[in-house]
Amino acid sequence: MHSYLRAIGFNMKKKKEIEEIVKEVIKAPASIKTARINEDVEITQISKNFSERVGLTLVGEYNESNEFIMDYYYPYFNGSGVTTSEDVVVEKHSDKESYAGVCDEMKVGVSLIFYLQDVAEYMNGRREGSMSKQNTAVTLSGLSLSGKIILPISKNEEQKINYKEASVNRSHLIAAARQGDEEAIESLTLEDIDTYTQISRRIMHEDVFTLVDTYFMPYGIECEQYSVMGEILDYSLVKNSMTGAEIYMLSIECNEMIFDVCINKEDILGEPAVGRRFKGVIWMQGKIDFM
Repeated sequence: MHSYLRAIGFNMKKKKEIEEIVKEVIKAPASIKTARINEDVEITQISKNFSERVGLTLVGEYNESNEFIMDYYYPYFNGSGVTTSEDVVVEKHSDKESYAGVCDEMKVGVSLIFYLQDVAEYMNGRREGSMSKQNTAVTLSGLSLSGKIILPISKNEEQKINYKEASVNRSHLIAAARQGDEEAIESLTLEDIDTYTQISRRIMHEDVFTLVDTYFMPYGIECEQYSVMGEILDYSLVKNSMTGAEIYMLSIECNEMIFDVCINKEDILGEPAVGRRFKGVIWMQGKIDFM
């Protein structure tokens, strides 16, 4: 049973319960997409929404009797807008016909890895030769099983402007450092030393969440999971049409990067509001628009 079913409103405990949901998806799918792996093998991706932008995707194939044989399934949450336009590399998972996208996002300072949602579309584009790692737009989204709402840090307009300028300058320095610029590397090193010194001095009498406004960092041993904290820009509360469970959809800004997060209302501590911060662990998904 998939761990993140709960995030989209399915609080399942038995395998029989998820089998009923799978039958419902096969019976009345919202979309069916097919892709050919080779001359003999073809896969089908079946999806059904159970709320706005939230649903379940089955991946498998039809047999000679036109019966769908499922290989695997996963819950999805479709994000909104463009999160990043950095170059993307797509790699296949070793155990099944699923893929991960990787991009070097300057704003977070690490290689960003996400679970590719639209497998069939990617495979068809790759087969036709229309896919390139350049000129891409990636829409990211996250599913979360636990989260907290934290009050924002009080900042005036001048501090907000200075923060954005510093973030832009750091992104430029990171880009230059990756090209081998020694001055950029030295500047980043000195900046990190200054930051460490300031935090070490202030942490003695201040809370860590008054020092750290947002963060984005890998979590655990699974490469698509991240611990994040970001400012809530917008939010909505919807219901799963099958179970009636309430789901929060949050649009957050984290390290100057904007993406959406979906979480079960029962799993969030606190009341979301624009301007407050969301802190939690997410499973990152994404959809690539190869322009």
